[in-house]
Order: sequence, then structure tokens, then C-alpha cells
Amino acid sequence: MTAATGTLAEVRAWARTGTRLVLEAVAGLDETGFSADSALPGWTRKHLAAHVAANADALGNLVHWAATGVETPMYASPEERAAGIAKGPALSADELRDWLAASARTLDEALDALTEEQWDHEVVTVQGRTVPATELPWMRSRETCVHAVDFGTGVSFAGLPEGFLSVLAEEIRAKRGLTGLPDGPLPEVTAWLAGRPHSLADAPGLGPWL
Repeated sequence: MTAATGTLAEVRAWARTGTRLVLEAVAGLDETGFSADSALPGWTRKHLAAHVAANADALGNLVHWAATGVETPMYASPEERAAGIAKGPALSADELRDWLAASARTLDEALDALTEEQWDHEVVTVQGRTVPATELPWMRSRETCVHAVDFGTGVSFAGLPEGFLSVLAEEIRAKRGLTGLPDGPLPEVTAWLAGRPHSLADAPGLGPWL
């Protein structure tokens, strides 16, 4: 089991689903469409694509750490993380699609190669949390699934795996310190918790999460 999520196989399946949804979300975008605003304030779809692709590269660093024992942070510095996002607009639509696909594939293959012992090795996230490598697929699931929606090309929370939504909703509820949740369909409640557009009536506004 991974921490408070599900079996490793389940979580890795969610990450792969998220990757597929991201690639589908950008598949038909031309340069104008890719340069348009995403659902995240201040970010175009190119910024968002660069962020998702760079995240796979960064998580790959943690997989290398778990596999070798050589300390390899996600990012060398906060500036490096920001630079990865900022270079999105300078890349073409095809370059971004290639980066998204290649980085996701490389990460998945690196995770495949971890031994049972290496999955238990601890690494440190960009937030400074020490976690076992088993948590990395969950981190990737959140990035791909939630941001697939943020591209604003038709993916919605209703199209995300139900198990993923249940775990994500509970995680955000706990981190936000909420004691109760409004009544509503799970996808809409999760969207509300994540600070994304939703159809819930009379739900208080929450800032963006992730």
C-alpha cells in the first residue's frame, strides 16, 4: 500500500490515466490554442504543459535517488523549477507534446525498474517532506489528473477515476482542515476542494490547490 492512497498498482494506473488525459487534452491544439490561457490564472496552456512535463523529469530525479541512494533533488533550486515552466511559451506545440510524452514515458520506465526494496527507500520532495518512493506515483497522479482538467479542452473531474477522486478529496479536506463537506457528486466536491470550477450551490470559495 502507498500512504493513505491505495495499492501501488492502483495508483500507478491513475498516473497513467492522467498522462493519457493530458496527452489527449493537448493532442488537437495548434499554436494559437496552445498559447491560449489555461484554467490557472496567469498560465497559458504552454506554461501548464511545460510544468507537467518538467514535473515528470523532476520526479524522475527522485526515482534515481531511490534506485541508487545518490541524493538527487527534484529541482536544483526554486529558480530551476520556475525556469522549466517559463520556457513553455518558447517551445512549439509539437515540441511540448513531444516533451510531455517522452518525460512521462521515461518516468514510467524508471518506476518499472525499481525493485521491491528500492520502493521503500526514502526521498525528499520539493516541499521538504521525507517520503518512501511508493508515494511518487501518487504525486504524479495528482499532477496529471488535476492538470488535465486545467488545460480546459474538455477533460472534467467527472472523467477522472472514482478511486482517485475519493483519495484526493480526503487528502485536500485534511490539508485544508475542513471538518465537513457539502453535499454533491464526488467529482464536483473534489473540484470545489481543489479550488476549481464546480456546480455546487452555496459552497464557500476556496483558493486554488496544486
